Amino acid sequence: MDKNAVWSELVLEISNCRRCRLSESRTRAVPGEGSLNAKVMFIGEAPGRSEDEAGRPFVGAAGKLLNELLSSNGMRREEVFITNVVKCRPPENRDPLEDEILSCSHFTNSIIQLIQPSIIVTLGNHAGRYVIEFLGGSRWYGVSRMRGNVYKITLFGKETLVIPTYHPAAALYNPAPRKALEEDFKLVTSKYRELTQNEVKAKERRRTLLDFMR
Repeated sequence: MDKNAVWSELVLEISNCRRCRLSESRTRAVPGEGSLNAKVMFIGEAPGRSEDEAGRPFVGAAGKLLNELLSSNGMRREEVFITNVVKCRPPENRDPLEDEILSCSHFTNSIIQLIQPSIIVTLGNHAGRYVIEFLGGSRWYGVSRMRGNVYKITLFGKETLVIPTYHPAAALYNPAPRKALEEDFKLVTSKYRELTQNEVKAKERRRTLLDFMR
């Protein structure tokens, strides 16, 4: 089964999910969106009101800032993949609870395994803790201490670079997280370009080797 077919099945399963209490109050589930071949995946915390209405991640004010950060660093939203650790909006936009995150973990893990990103950017404490602590087995000390660094973690058999940072919503009215976000997105871009250059060099080496063998 190809990636598009697997994704279609995941979307349907998420849309019909009743694994936790969040399904009782949602308007629409928000599975995620982007390139199924993305090298970079962004994982946020939970849909808000705009996302709940649209069925798409990061389409409100925080999404606008995310788009600006991507664009200013030479990345397009269409070439990355964006999702959240819970796929339904918590009531009154409260933080997702641990049991809700774990109930949704089947979907989060399936999406990571489908996309197989080389870089995962976690947005906020809940996403950072889930990826680094629950999946990676390392201690999570909070986004303010963990951000600005790159962590190599093996996720589902693939070595993945994890870059934690603040959720864009935290930076809407606070200049300190905004500056940190801008710095962290530059770090993401740097690592993304490094990976891309290494892939190009590897292809050139393989091509040279094939030419030599001929």
